[in-house]
Amino acid sequence: MSHHRHNYFVEQLLAWYRGNKRDLPWRKDHNAYRVWVSEIMLQQTKVDTVIPYFENFMSKFPTVSTLAEAPEEQVLKAWEGLGYYSRARNLHAAVKEVEATYGGVVPQEKEEILKLKGVGPYTAGAVLSIAYNKPEPAVDGNVMRVLSRYEKIEEDIAKVSTRKMMEKWIVNVIPHDSSGDFNQALMELGALVCTPKSPKCDTCPVFKHCIARKEGLQTLLPIKKKAKPPRPERRIVALIRGTGAHKDQVLIAKRPAEGLLANMWEFPHWEVKKTADQTSHHQDMVKLRKHIKQELGIEVQPLGWAMNVTHMFSHIHWDMDVYECTLHENDSVLDDRYHWYDPSKIEAYTFPNVFLKIGNTLLSKNESGEPE
Repeated sequence: MSHHRHNYFVEQLLAWYRGNKRDLPWRKDHNAYRVWVSEIMLQQTKVDTVIPYFENFMSKFPTVSTLAEAPEEQVLKAWEGLGYYSRARNLHAAVKEVEATYGGVVPQEKEEILKLKGVGPYTAGAVLSIAYNKPEPAVDGNVMRVLSRYEKIEEDIAKVSTRKMMEKWIVNVIPHDSSGDFNQALMELGALVCTPKSPKCDTCPVFKHCIARKEGLQTLLPIKKKAKPPRPERRIVALIRGTGAHKDQVLIAKRPAEGLLANMWEFPHWEVKKTADQTSHHQDMVKLRKHIKQELGIEVQPLGWAMNVTHMFSHIHWDMDVYECTLHENDSVLDDRYHWYDPSKIEAYTFPNVFLKIGNTLLSKNESGEPE
């Protein structure tokens, strides 16, 4: 890239950013801990969704030490609804490491920050440049899109080699006195102007030297090979209402400590085969009774189908039919994995979004305590 194009890009981009950047809570001060938390929250989640979560999280855990000392349940509760919970667990573990090893100060050295759990090249580059103004690249999807178009890069952006090539490009260009602004400007350009569909080229500060725009290729770039589509899974869910001592309570189960949605609470559910004739509700209820008898040792009476809910993970797509059930006998002895849960005490448990949706629909009560 010629020296002239290089200077033009940096100057135009920085001037545009300083005049157009969004007023976001993590930009108010460039505290390394705040920048780090915001970057973890922003992975796989839109900015507008993150803002209230970030502000709530910061009011609960304003410093590395307060987060390091918090119990995991509280941290997950503050994350509830953001999804991809391993992000919160990794952040919690990493912050404990910062507290123990670095005296609560987020490391300024690349080798050290990269050792922290859940911190990859992008997060490391973002924290080091934004908080510590170090000339480190921070290449996310927005940045890849901008550079693919500006330089007409036709390599697959899903490949590590493409990201590395872009990191090298940034190292050559990044202004050492404004590294944080430069990286944020690149991301902001991708978020506001150089968008995935119908980019707003007419308002772009660097359109003059953008090769893709000159050649009319902006909507064809970047090139990203598709990952495997998520595997569909049909599941049946039991919303079991208690009787006797457990009147007004609902049975919930704790997920295993490892794997998908680890340690979170849910309503009991099981995978069932999809049949050609789309399984009848009656068959579902027969299966539910059997599973509950076998695994929980309790008898229930399914009352009928209540709702359908779907949820997309990156590798599985859950299609769930929910059935309301009542307990046959008055009492039940259950292992530690199961709890009788009072819906008014929701604060004490962390549920994945898909189960929150079920609970909010089927358990919501108005002031008088009557179901709505």
